[in-house]
Amino acid sequence: TTVPHSISYNMLSGVRNFRFFTRLVSHSRNNSTQKHRVTLIEGDGIGPEISLAVKRIFEGADVPIEWETVNVKPILLDSGKTTIPNDVIHSMESNKVGLKGPLETQVGKGTVSLNLTLRKAFNLYANVRPCKSLPGLYTNYKDVDIVTIRENTEGEYSGIEHKVVEGVVQSIKLITRHASMRVAEYAFSYAAAEGRHSVCAVHKSNIMRASDGLFIECCDVVSERYPNIHYNKTLLDTCCLNLVQDPSVYDVLVMPNLYGDILSDLCAGLIGGLGVTPSGNMGTDGIALFEAVHGTAPDIAGQNKANPMALLLSACMMTTHMGLGMYGRQIEKAIFKCLSEGAKTGDLGGKLKCSEFADAIIEIIREDKQ
Repeated sequence: TTVPHSISYNMLSGVRNFRFFTRLVSHSRNNSTQKHRVTLIEGDGIGPEISLAVKRIFEGADVPIEWETVNVKPILLDSGKTTIPNDVIHSMESNKVGLKGPLETQVGKGTVSLNLTLRKAFNLYANVRPCKSLPGLYTNYKDVDIVTIRENTEGEYSGIEHKVVEGVVQSIKLITRHASMRVAEYAFSYAAAEGRHSVCAVHKSNIMRASDGLFIECCDVVSERYPNIHYNKTLLDTCCLNLVQDPSVYDVLVMPNLYGDILSDLCAGLIGGLGVTPSGNMGTDGIALFEAVHGTAPDIAGQNKANPMALLLSACMMTTHMGLGMYGRQIEKAIFKCLSEGAKTGDLGGKLKCSEFADAIIEIIREDKQ
C-alpha cells in the first residue's frame, strides 16, 4: 500500500506554519535538476489556458519537469464501450505521473465519463483531497482541515446499468472486499503517517446492509491494526449535517465512491470551492494522476478569466509526490502571498485575469530567488 508522508513548511512572515498538502509516495525521486517527464492532459473548456498558466509558473520556478501533452479524445469500440487512445495509456505507464485538466462529459448522451474511464484504465483506487482553509481566502468556516479519501473504482460508478423493461432501468452498486480493504488500509496508513488522530468511515449500512455493510466490515478489520488512530463510523446524512455545522469534528474521512464524490465537493465548499481545491488519485503499479476537479466552464473558455489555482495546487501535490517538493513549496508560498495581498482572479473577488495571476506568482518566485 502506498504510504503518504506529511510536508510542513514555513509560510510568509507572520503567518503560522501551514500544513496543507500531502506527500503521496509510490516511488522515490530526488530533488535534482534531472528532467522528469510528466503526462499532461490539458482537458476541455478552460483546460488549455489553466494548463498554460501552470506550465509558465513551473518554468518560472525552474521545476525540472518535461511535459508530455496527450489528447484523451474518447474512442468508441465496436462493442459500444468507450476507451482512451493508446498513446495516453503508453504515456502514463511510462511516466507514472500525470496532471489533468477538466474533461467534459455530456450529460444524458450515453457517453461514459472520461474521468471514470481514466480511473479504471490505471486502477486509480484512492482519491485523496485535502481541504484546508487558505490564508487570504475567507469563507464562513475557519481552520478547516479535513482529508477525504474516496474509493475510486467501484460502487454506483461501476457503470453496470441496464433496462429491465420500457421505463424501468436498473443500476447495480458493486462493492468488493478487495477494493474496500485496499482503500481502508490506505486511509489508516495515511492517517498514521500524517499524524492524524482519527479516521471516520462514512456509510449507509442501515439501508444498504449488504454492500455498505461489507465496506464497514473491512474498515473495522483494518482499524484493529491501528490502535493509535481513533476510529468511528457515521451515516452519510449525519456526516453532511455535522460538516456544515462544525467541520472540526472530522479529520480523515474514508468512504465508498458515490459518497466520496458528494462529500469531497461539500468539503471543498467549506474552503472556497472546487476552484481552490487540489486532488490526487493514487493507483497500482506506482501510477498517480493529479487533477483539477472543477468543471470545464465553457462559458468563459478562451476569455482569460479562469482561475488556475486548483490545477496549480494539484501540480504542487504532484511535485511532492515526485520528490520535488522544494519546488512545489516555493510555488505554494507565492500563491498564498498573492491571496494574502488580494491578488486574486475574479471568481475569488479579485480583478486579475488568468495570465495576470500567473504573472503575479512568477514575479514573487523571481523576487524570492534574488
